[in-house]
Amino acid sequence: MSSVVVILLILFYLAILFYVAFRIEKSQSLQKKVLSNPYVYSLSLAVYCSAWTFFGSVGMASQNVLEYITIYLGPTIMAPLFYIVLRKMIRISKIQSINTLTDFISARYGKSILLGRVASICIALGVIPYVALQIKAVDLSIDTFLSWGVEEKVSGDSFLSDVGFYFVLIMGVFILLFTTRGLESKNNNGGLVGALVFESVVKLIAFLLVGVYIVYFLNGGVQDLFQKVADTPIQLNQNNSYTEWFGMLFLSGIAVLLLPRQFEMAVVENVNERQINKAMWVFPLYLMLINLFVFPIAIAGNHLFEAGAINPDMYVLGLPLQAGKNVIAGVALIGGFSAASGMVMVSTHAISKMLSNSIIMPMVIDKGFVSVWFGDKTHKIPGFFRRISVLLVLLLAYGYYVVTSSKMPLVSIGLMSFVAIAQLAPTILLGMFWKGGSLKGALSGLLVGFVLWFFHLVYPSIVEIGVLPEFLTQWTILENTASQTSAITSTLFWSLFGNLFAYVLVSIYSRQSVLERNQAEIFVDVFKYSHAYESSVVWKGTAYFPDIKSLLEKFIGTYRTEEALTAFSNKHNLKWDQNSLADGRLVTHAEKLLTGVIGASSARIMVATVVKEERIGMQDVVDILKESQELIRLNKELMRKSEELRRATEALKRANQKLKDNDELKDEFLYTVTHEMRTPLTSIRALSEILSDHGDELDEEQKEKYISTILKETNRMSRLISQVLDLENFESGKHKLQLDYVNMVELIEACVESMSEVIKQKSIKLKVEMQKNMPQVLIDFDRITQVILNLLSNAVKYCDQNNGEITITAYQIENKIKFNVKDNGKGIPEELHKIIFEKFFQARNQTIRKPKGSGLGLAISKNIIQLHEGNIWVENVPEGGAKFSFTIPIKSKY
Repeated sequence: MSSVVVILLILFYLAILFYVAFRIEKSQSLQKKVLSNPYVYSLSLAVYCSAWTFFGSVGMASQNVLEYITIYLGPTIMAPLFYIVLRKMIRISKIQSINTLTDFISARYGKSILLGRVASICIALGVIPYVALQIKAVDLSIDTFLSWGVEEKVSGDSFLSDVGFYFVLIMGVFILLFTTRGLESKNNNGGLVGALVFESVVKLIAFLLVGVYIVYFLNGGVQDLFQKVADTPIQLNQNNSYTEWFGMLFLSGIAVLLLPRQFEMAVVENVNERQINKAMWVFPLYLMLINLFVFPIAIAGNHLFEAGAINPDMYVLGLPLQAGKNVIAGVALIGGFSAASGMVMVSTHAISKMLSNSIIMPMVIDKGFVSVWFGDKTHKIPGFFRRISVLLVLLLAYGYYVVTSSKMPLVSIGLMSFVAIAQLAPTILLGMFWKGGSLKGALSGLLVGFVLWFFHLVYPSIVEIGVLPEFLTQWTILENTASQTSAITSTLFWSLFGNLFAYVLVSIYSRQSVLERNQAEIFVDVFKYSHAYESSVVWKGTAYFPDIKSLLEKFIGTYRTEEALTAFSNKHNLKWDQNSLADGRLVTHAEKLLTGVIGASSARIMVATVVKEERIGMQDVVDILKESQELIRLNKELMRKSEELRRATEALKRANQKLKDNDELKDEFLYTVTHEMRTPLTSIRALSEILSDHGDELDEEQKEKYISTILKETNRMSRLISQVLDLENFESGKHKLQLDYVNMVELIEACVESMSEVIKQKSIKLKVEMQKNMPQVLIDFDRITQVILNLLSNAVKYCDQNNGEITITAYQIENKIKFNVKDNGKGIPEELHKIIFEKFFQARNQTIRKPKGSGLGLAISKNIIQLHEGNIWVENVPEGGAKFSFTIPIKSKY
């Protein structure tokens, strides 16, 4: 494939990448959506998978299959601990406006400028070679792609013909565009995060596609590849031990937390701690997927290529190129480019912030160069020095790449950087969980650890590649073990041992300053104090509001200052005039705002120039935080009681309304009952008067008819009175059931028989289906008979008047007897199913299913069934009509 095609392919990919970043950066709503998405957050952590993963893992696996696994198994094991360690780092960073790893370290140990500078230099020394590794990987991959099949390679000596130079140039443009704009207003970079997630998806898909092709198309599948292991076995390192494995697992587990690019994505760009919950399983899943085909590709490469014919790191490219599949090779090229560029962007961004915030800006501010160099444009300082730092980091990385590009393998550079970053573990992790760690201890530990790392690992490697003058190669401070397999774990053990020993020992025998103790208390007990910290006055001294405002305007601009101060005053109900003293909370808040822009060290210096600060002891801090905690607790208690009072008021309103409704219903009910009684009374009175006044004139047949009607109406009144009395007895709890074991089949048959004449007269089709062997039930015979007769008589009243049909079923279901009576009438509206059994239902629903009657039957039936510990309900049937059902337990508690 020609170089023009390769250039166009890379430019096309970069155009998409820039579009994604610009699109997100320009839209606040899209940026918010991207940053708050837990899956986006989880995929952003995949910046851990650099060109080393895409190319170097295959090369490592081709020589020793066991070691490469540990680089990804360590982070997988660490992932469940994210909730403990990473969540605490995020909480600390948010409440103290920390946005770099060195600011985190500096803030823990009294916001020390010296410690921040030392940590920045050490981290830069450790990580810049790792950035150079990505440049080398891009250069090597493009060179492999273009020179495949070409017998004589033509190359120039000028940097203008160097692929790595153009890669650095492109990365520099991207970083300057998307990470150094708008420093005054925000710390989150939605464009950078969006681009990084896009790259994470691209490199994963690319590696999986190449893996599928190599395994299933270039070879006969996984089984075929493993068969080839017998022909071309992968050499295992015979010196491997449990110590080696544990060392590599520990190294990679620490790296996934403390690498600057991981801190940037996991801590600084986090907008919600709950995103960690998703990351704990999505990130390990990503690592598993991107390593799925590493070992099979290594087997295929070892089988196809002779030893030394191709760099094993380039098997991912070489295998499809050897097969003549340039498209698949192009996919692999873009995947590797994506992996390298993502790491370079984030690492350069993170390191440049460290150098700018911890070294360059504090030095410029401390020396008084701000007003001389920038005049009244001091708000441009953060952006200016950040850009200078970006260019410096890229220049150093490119220089390292030029010097060592052909001398060291990808894996060696990567592991060397991992060991360097591991030196931060005692200072950061112990500092988060042990209050005794001191500034002197942190400095001692870092210096001892990095000195041992340099002379035990870096120096021998530099000597080996021959880039030092001859007189410097005579230093033999430590035995050269760089070429040995155990060099990494050996260096890790001894450097961390010396680091930890110095840190703990010096911390125990040194005295912490007041500020150190204050910060240690906040870091270790951050979850205890975090909410209180936001509103606490952890500061004593004298400061004037105009001075604080002027200081903020210098670095974050007038608009942002007005916005921040207005929001703060509204939150805390504070007001200032031009001569008023600044509230202690304002001073703390101002320092936090400056920290987010120029770093903790520079912010500390600048605040000290406008305030007269008094010493504040640890007990003062604890008292302040406890006081704030108590205020928050009281506020929460007040809110809780207010909510309880609101709920009680609502409940009282509902109860009062129900009483009013019941009172109205009672009146309506009494009206209904009296109306029901007035009808028979009127009839009885009229017939009695006829018999009294004209009895002699009536024949015997008429007299019997009138007397029969009087008796019928009298019985009707008697039933109505009995129903009212029954209902009152049931609801007062005075009624006692007369329980006995009863055969339900016989009871139901007796009820049907008593209603048979009425059913026959109305030409209703009756269907009865009962389980024959139903067990006897402990019930009140008369009351259950009353319920069944009531349901059956209702069905007779409300079934279809022309073609009436009633179906009765009864059977055992589990430990209950279920009875159903279904009619084919108009049914009952579903919204009335729950209230039809209320005693006042008929009174307020005079037009619903009421040809005749008081409407007390269902209310009485419900009480009877509940006394039997059963349930009664109604439901409509699909073909039309209503079905009333009740269940009663076979074995009662009575």
